[in-house]
Amino acid sequence: MSDDRNAGTDREGESTGPAEWPVALAGVTESVVTTLGPNGLWNAAALGLHAGDPVTARTWGNTRTRRNFHRQGTGYVQFVDDPVDFADAALSIVEREEPVLESANAWARVAVDRVDAGSEGDTEWEEWTLRPLESAVERETVPTIDRGFGAVVEATVAASRLAVPEYDERELRDRLAYCADVVDRAGGPREREALERVRDHTTW
Repeated sequence: MSDDRNAGTDREGESTGPAEWPVALAGVTESVVTTLGPNGLWNAAALGLHAGDPVTARTWGNTRTRRNFHRQGTGYVQFVDDPVDFADAALSIVEREEPVLESANAWARVAVDRVDAGSEGDTEWEEWTLRPLESAVERETVPTIDRGFGAVVEATVAASRLAVPEYDERELRDRLAYCADVVDRAGGPREREALERVRDHTTW
């Protein structure tokens, strides 16, 4: 395991120079963000990063991430390749004593600022800019393409919308059935376990 840390501010908040994202971002990159709650624990949640200058992300509803962004103004954005960790973060309440997950290949501590807000149906959203303060690469891996992992990500999106009136439930369940078929044919043990977590955490 390597710890190729990018100067910015250290864990104690001392300024050490500019920081950059530890990975190249394009399109919408799925990540896990941890934010510090009032109970002193770090809450993990899925967060889509929209590439640009600056990078932006949206929170949907009155989530712990939204409230902690307002309260703390910071968080740890993490790039993970473990589908179980991603599914748990996306669909359940995960709280930890440490901010960085063991499955994080790289992470960035970011400052967040709200720049926009609105609503879609009955769901309120807020848009945030994310600026890296500190980042590190924990391990370098040879990238592989796994359709099962992609299907798990899509399943978390569809499952999270099952209780939202603006979405067609039959269409969502058809999408979930397709994702389950992909995981069954192309996924490994972790992807299959992740899909079971999706079932456990939702009304699917």
